[in-house]
Amino acid sequence: MIESLKEAVVESAAFYVGWGGLLLGIVFGFIVYRTNFCTMGSISDILSFGDRNRFRAWLLAIAVAILGVLLLEGIGVADVSLSMYQTPTLAWGANAVGGLIFGFGMVFSGGCISRNLVRAGGGDLRSIVVLLITGIFGYMTIGGLLGPLRVALFTPLETDLSASGMETQRLGEALATASGMSAGFATLLTALVVAGLLLAYCFKDPAFRASRRNLIAGIGIGLCVVVGWALTGLAYDEFADNPTLISLSYVRPVGDSIDYVMRFTALGAPGFGIVTVAGALIGGFLGAVSMGRLHLTTFADQADSIRNMFGAALMGIGGVLALGCTVGQGLTGISTLAIGSVITFLCIVLGGAIGVKTMEAIA
Repeated sequence: MIESLKEAVVESAAFYVGWGGLLLGIVFGFIVYRTNFCTMGSISDILSFGDRNRFRAWLLAIAVAILGVLLLEGIGVADVSLSMYQTPTLAWGANAVGGLIFGFGMVFSGGCISRNLVRAGGGDLRSIVVLLITGIFGYMTIGGLLGPLRVALFTPLETDLSASGMETQRLGEALATASGMSAGFATLLTALVVAGLLLAYCFKDPAFRASRRNLIAGIGIGLCVVVGWALTGLAYDEFADNPTLISLSYVRPVGDSIDYVMRFTALGAPGFGIVTVAGALIGGFLGAVSMGRLHLTTFADQADSIRNMFGAALMGIGGVLALGCTVGQGLTGISTLAIGSVITFLCIVLGGAIGVKTMEAIA
């Protein structure tokens, strides 16, 4: 049955990925707006008020995504070992530094890329500027002015895990290599243990269990990541010109979207990343309308403008270095239990904490 479904989707991949990705982005953006899901805000809540509920929502989304990926692989829908997160080259230096830079920058921009997308959909002109600058600096870091510097500084800070007999950088495979377990069993064990610990931490707190908004955010956003993997997994064709297996991510796709609207007649159908960016904007718009919050806002003053633009530039640079943002690495990447994604997640949290303290010091 799965093979038949795959054949049908592959035959019309542009249709399913395009419209499916757009709908997925709309649902994601709507949930983010309605639940106030914000990774930067969750870090600020902990440091300022000792409130961990929004952070638990992020962890719940991770747990749901991990279990969802495990299910998808089990039934043959997607093989995430083929994704960019599972290359045996562990770019630990770029993961760490990029995560720190991104986490620090998102504080100055008032939130990560996904948060700015839904705010832009709700009429926040500041977020539109943030997204434009993030996309431009992201492209500059990929292959523009900052590209050669990125390669020179961070290529030496890579480790080839294949030298240790590993084909991917999955935590389960690392455990199998170290312990002698079978790779399949080690992967299953690692996923169940990590997801179980995250769920235990989330649900041990009575306030979190009673928080309908945070429960919807965690479960809903985690399922969005799973659906993204399922959609691109079904459409994945290794013989295609550019086979793509990915789920939600927003740093490079924002840059891709800027490029697309300028050159769409030469580029053909939009890819998964572009349509999910458009969907998140629409979802933010629908969320704002449903809550009566649709209105135009702009920068408060010159200092506010500089602060947001500075943070946007850092997010573009850091997101490309780390191969993703709070969604691209902090949810999609970590759902595969890639070592690089774990490093990035921890460094985004640390960078965010440093950013919050810095903002408090200069306020």
